[in-house]
Amino acid sequence: MLATDTLRLAFGALSAHKMRTALTLLGLVIGVTSLILVMTLVQGANAYVETKIANLGTNIFQVSKLPLATTDFREMLRAKKFRDVSIEDWHAVQDRCKRCVGVGAQLELPGRVMSDFQSMPDVSIRGQTANMGWISTLDIAQGRFFTESEQRAAAPLAILGDNVRDRLFPTSDSLGKKIRVGGGEFEVIGEAEKIGSILGQSQDNFVLIPIDAFEKLYGSRRSLILHVKALSKDSIVATEDEVRLILRSRRHTDPLARDGFYFTTAQTYLDLWRDISSVFFIVLVLISSVASFVGGIVIMNITLVSVTERTKEIGLRRSVGARQRDIARQFLVEVVAQCLVGGFTGVALGFALALLLRQFTPFPAVVQGWVAVMGLALSSLIALIFGVYPAIKAAKLDPVVALRSE
Repeated sequence: MLATDTLRLAFGALSAHKMRTALTLLGLVIGVTSLILVMTLVQGANAYVETKIANLGTNIFQVSKLPLATTDFREMLRAKKFRDVSIEDWHAVQDRCKRCVGVGAQLELPGRVMSDFQSMPDVSIRGQTANMGWISTLDIAQGRFFTESEQRAAAPLAILGDNVRDRLFPTSDSLGKKIRVGGGEFEVIGEAEKIGSILGQSQDNFVLIPIDAFEKLYGSRRSLILHVKALSKDSIVATEDEVRLILRSRRHTDPLARDGFYFTTAQTYLDLWRDISSVFFIVLVLISSVASFVGGIVIMNITLVSVTERTKEIGLRRSVGARQRDIARQFLVEVVAQCLVGGFTGVALGFALALLLRQFTPFPAVVQGWVAVMGLALSSLIALIFGVYPAIKAAKLDPVVALRSE
C-alpha cells in the first residue's frame, strides 16, 4: 500500500468524525500549549534578568557581612555571628588593594521620605561614599552626585530614585527642593535615571545621601557593604582574592577557617535566579506533562473504540491482501496525524498567549523556534507511546472473525 494511500485513508477517517477528533485532541492541545507557554515565559524571564543583572556591572563585586543572594536560612543565621564590615575595613581595602580600580561603601535601611505635601514609606535609604558616583552603574538624569568634601562634611544632600521623585514631586522639578529623611532635612541635588523593574520589583525606590550624613542620622553601628570595581571582568577573581587576603589578615582569620564575609557578583545573582527559575520550570513542566499524559490516554482509548467500530473494514482489507503491518501503519498514521494537528494547534496557541502576555503585561516572553520543535516532538512522542498498542491490536485481528462482526 502506498504511503499516499495510507495518509489519505487516515485523514479521511479523522475528517469523518470531526467532533470526536477535536475532543480527543483537547487534552493534548492543553498540554502542549501549557508547555510552550512555560518555555517562552521562562526563557523570556531568563533573558530579562540577565540584562538587568548585567546592568549592575560585570566588573563590580560587593563585600558584605551577610550573603546578599541566598535562599539558605541557616547560612543567614550563621553569618549574623560574623564581624561587621567596618569603616576601617573599607579604608584598608581602599589603601592596600592594588587591583582595585575603586572601593566604595554603602549603608542601607528602609525608611519614610517626605516632601512638603507628599509622604512615601518603605523607601530604601542608602548612605554612600562619594566615589560610588562613578563606581556604580547608576546614571544621573538631572543634577549631580555629591562630592567627597560634601560627604566628609555630612552635607544634607539627596539624590532621588525615579519612583521617589514621581511620588514626592509629581508636578514640579525636584532639584533644589527639600525633603525629610529620618528626621533630617535634605536638599535634592540629583535625580537618578529610571532603572525599571525586575519581575515586578521596582529598582527605583531609593534615596541616596552621603554616608557620613547617614551615620549622623542613624548611628554607625551597622555593617557596611563594600562595592569594589575591578579593572575588567576577567580580573574580578584575582581582585576578589586580594580583597579576601586583606580582610582575613585584618581579622587574623585562621588559614583553615572559612571567610567571615561574602562576595557577591552579577553572576551570583544570576545563579540564584537560575536556581529559583529551574524549580518553577520543573514544577510547571510536570503539570503540563500531566495534561499531555491524560491527552495520550484519551487518544489511545478513542483509537481502541475506532478499531472496534472498524473491525469489519479491517477484515475486508485483510481478505484482499492487506498485511498486518499495513493495518498497523494505517492506525499509527491516524494517531500521529491527530497528535501533529494537536501539536501545531498547541504551539500556535502557546505562542499567541505568550505574545499577548508580553504585549499587555510587564512579564517578558521570548518566542524561539526550538521551543516549537520541542512541542511538536512531545506530540509525536505521545502518538508513538499511546498509538502503538491500538495499532498492534488492529493488526492482529483474525480476518475471518473480523468479517463476521456486525
